[in-house]
Amino acid sequence: MPGGATITKRLEEAADRVTVALDTLIPRVQGPEGRLMSAMRYAALGGGKRLRPFLLIETGRMFDVEERCLLRAAAAIECIHTYSLIHDDLPCMDDDDMRRGRPTTHIAFDEATAVLAGDGLQTLAFEVLCDPETHADPAIRIALVEQLARASGPRGMVGGQMMDMTADELGDDLAAVTRMQRLKTGVLIQAAVSMGATMGRAGDHGAHMLNTYAHDLGLLFQITDDLIDVEGDQELAGKTLRKDQTQNKATFVSLLGADQARARVSHLAEQAKGHLGMFGERARWLSALVDVVANREA
Repeated sequence: MPGGATITKRLEEAADRVTVALDTLIPRVQGPEGRLMSAMRYAALGGGKRLRPFLLIETGRMFDVEERCLLRAAAAIECIHTYSLIHDDLPCMDDDDMRRGRPTTHIAFDEATAVLAGDGLQTLAFEVLCDPETHADPAIRIALVEQLARASGPRGMVGGQMMDMTADELGDDLAAVTRMQRLKTGVLIQAAVSMGATMGRAGDHGAHMLNTYAHDLGLLFQITDDLIDVEGDQELAGKTLRKDQTQNKATFVSLLGADQARARVSHLAEQAKGHLGMFGERARWLSALVDVVANREA
């Protein structure tokens, strides 16, 4: 199993390559749309862990998918993730003024530009996936579009955000909170792995095992996120913390308690790695990522 420093380097290298791909896909332009493109670049190129692109890339690498194609698909899913953060931070949503350690897009520009920047990134994602440069097989391109649309739409991320906006109605229902977080966060993580498997023609059984791995990883990510919100360092996190407590929102930590939440993290980490057994050494980076997510502080 690769050590922590090694997986960290692997993550950084993937993040850098995705940033280069995004820089190409969102060029600087002059003219009336220049401010819009600047806002899109500000949000998309402004750092971040690039976890979802990493998952897509490493899954595709397991099946020897061409790197250029993986980077395009990875950039597309990062566009969707970034658009969701822009809109999530708006005053009408979570009303945050810091993201990734700097002012949110609507603070750096203005609310209308931020809305349009999110819209632009969302549509750009599907434009990239539809391009033959992303994959030569049109059936694969259609499958990628479907997977990302389903994960980011009303039965996925957007639906989860709507549940989050009415979280007070969920009360202390752990099943409802779990479903909200799966939709808001988990399904896009699953989509990243599924898209990589689709590009690699992983087969039904392989795709199923990768999907169950991603399901557990998504839940693991959200529980650690809730722990960071309660116990983390705001400067290290690069965003406002303790907001769920202030707004009295039900979270895994508020419902389970910190100790039980950490115990669930350990269980999910072990379970997630177990789903990768059939892939052996090919899945070493996906397995190493589980420990990174379980032990993250930001």
